[in-house]
Amino acid sequence: MTLHLLVWRQAGRDAPGKMVPYTVRSLSPDMSLLELLDVLNEDLIARSEDPIAFDYDCREGICGSCGIMINGVPHGPVPSTTACQLFLRHFKDGETITLEPWRARAFPVIKDLVVNRSAFDRIMAAGGYISVDAGSAPEANVIAIPKGVADAAMDAAACIGCGACVAVCKNASAVLFVGAKIAHLALLPQGAPERAQRVVAMVEQMEKEAFGTCSNEDQCQAVCPKDISVAHIALLNREYARAILKRVGRGRPRPHPLAAPYV
Repeated sequence: MTLHLLVWRQAGRDAPGKMVPYTVRSLSPDMSLLELLDVLNEDLIARSEDPIAFDYDCREGICGSCGIMINGVPHGPVPSTTACQLFLRHFKDGETITLEPWRARAFPVIKDLVVNRSAFDRIMAAGGYISVDAGSAPEANVIAIPKGVADAAMDAAACIGCGACVAVCKNASAVLFVGAKIAHLALLPQGAPERAQRVVAMVEQMEKEAFGTCSNEDQCQAVCPKDISVAHIALLNREYARAILKRVGRGRPRPHPLAAPYV
């Protein structure tokens, strides 16, 4: 099959960018979209042209680094699918595919389709962990956790931090990502001792990274490759409100004025 591409090319963060057309022939419908870019890059290198920069790692839908806008949709038109799992059979022969990077101030373009998602790393570093030194791994059944709670925590932990939720939101909000990470630890007894300080620290860092507020349109859930539910945003709001009420009750000031919309 033959496919036409419109690819965003940008040499660097401060360099101007533009859409560049390409045509790739003799493709197999069973190839993935990233394999299509591999074929195109081999051709560009053979012509002594600069190959297209794009992120990937596992190519198994686990790491989340492959995230790009495909025809205006994060990860492409197939639900619950990462870009590396999107196969060419989902497109028509001769179709034009538009490829762009995530569009968010918090995700500046590094080159072409590669963006800097270290803002997510800084949010996690602010509080997305359990700091208690628990020693070696305990026996699995020492702490009894109801199956429903364990399943809910695992559903939240499925978030791969790809940034599709940010890319699709008109406000570039990261609350689905943060909500999933908060829910993962808040639901489990191991995360309970630090739940208040964790949510305050992560929300504060989210605000510092210039992510927008939630627009309550649920587009983030619709494009999430791991089907993370917007119910985790509600849990984030409850956890944050509980933490703030504890601080106020102890006579301590609100931690961050910009965090008020999340209460």
